[in-house]
Amino acid sequence: MNYDTLLSRAGERMQQSAIRQMGTVAAQAPDIISFAPGYPSPEAFAWSDYQTIAARLLSGRDPTVLQYGPTRGYAPLVELLVDVLARRGIAATVEDIQITTGSQQGLDLLGRVLLDPGDVVLVELPSYTGAITAFRNAQAALVGVPQEPDGLALDALEATTARLRREGRRVKFLYVVPNFQNPTGLLIGLEKRRRLLDWAARHDVLIVEDDPYGDLYFEDQASSADTRPIKADDREGRVVYLSTFSKTLAPAFRTAWMVAPAPLAARFEVAKQTLDLCTGSFDQRVVYEACRDGVLDRHVPRLRQLYRRKRDVMEQALAERFGGAARWRSPRGGFFLWVTLPDGIDAGALLPRALAHRVIYVAGQAFFVDGSGASTLRLAFSLADDARIVEGIGRLATAFREVTAAPPARR
Repeated sequence: MNYDTLLSRAGERMQQSAIRQMGTVAAQAPDIISFAPGYPSPEAFAWSDYQTIAARLLSGRDPTVLQYGPTRGYAPLVELLVDVLARRGIAATVEDIQITTGSQQGLDLLGRVLLDPGDVVLVELPSYTGAITAFRNAQAALVGVPQEPDGLALDALEATTARLRREGRRVKFLYVVPNFQNPTGLLIGLEKRRRLLDWAARHDVLIVEDDPYGDLYFEDQASSADTRPIKADDREGRVVYLSTFSKTLAPAFRTAWMVAPAPLAARFEVAKQTLDLCTGSFDQRVVYEACRDGVLDRHVPRLRQLYRRKRDVMEQALAERFGGAARWRSPRGGFFLWVTLPDGIDAGALLPRALAHRVIYVAGQAFFVDGSGASTLRLAFSLADDARIVEGIGRLATAFREVTAAPPARR
């Protein structure tokens, strides 16, 4: 039977995530060193704290622990998030918050609630592949806006918006990752964030702000001011804000959240009812207890030190093994190095040779909605330990030299 004939137009257009594809490859061959998925390090998990919390929750004293819960989320966690958001400068009420099964579900809900086929979503060039997939699956038209060293190029944003309006096309929202962007690691400057709000007001559109990495700054305490969310200065309800506990507590809990004006949050709640009715109740309870017990506050400073060290190890290995043949900007936080290879070197074409040397990454072209970025690649330094980072970069350099026939970089 030809099942393709049964697919809806949306089903025909669905695309698999390039990151998930590489993750599958790594799972099937454990000896591969993977710089592909942005997984937290197992060193980062508060194992003993979670064991204590789980034992307490599973004692049976509270029978609701393993029950279904409300679609909006576990009420004490939603209330706690009001305080979490306040520390980030965001004024929110419980009516503005929707718990989601990971941030990816939030992106899917945005597509379901806000996008009609053909609506335009503006994204950064490059942009997060999970968002690209979610919005494409909603049959939106994705239009890219280039980046500058301090984030999205505002002149290009204005020109792109004006062109789309002249063409009679409907721009629904701009999707941005302002803090240590996935994939580039870039940080949007504070003045530029305020100007984005001005742009949204003048053109009467929304901004979708995705902030999974804002707590993971490396350099110093002053960096916390640099990561002030766009949502914190939103006075008109133009920003839908997404964040998650996946990068700070553990991704297995699949506990994330959206903050939106109450009328939109209510729509997201209805849409979520058709997907899973409720986010995992036990996961939310563990997250709530971890926050209430101070696990998160104690843990995050250690994460900053851990991931800063991993970044430094990868940068040193790249400098030693690639010399000047690889270029990147050192990220001030997050999980990723964004590497540019010499012109004419296709990172996608290099991938099979890298795989032969048992190392993988994500070719940069997957992050560009305009088909560009062939000479770029994303390396996640978050998962591998220091020794495997050094070994993996060495394997990657060997594959690169075989493709380019270049002499080895001096060590």
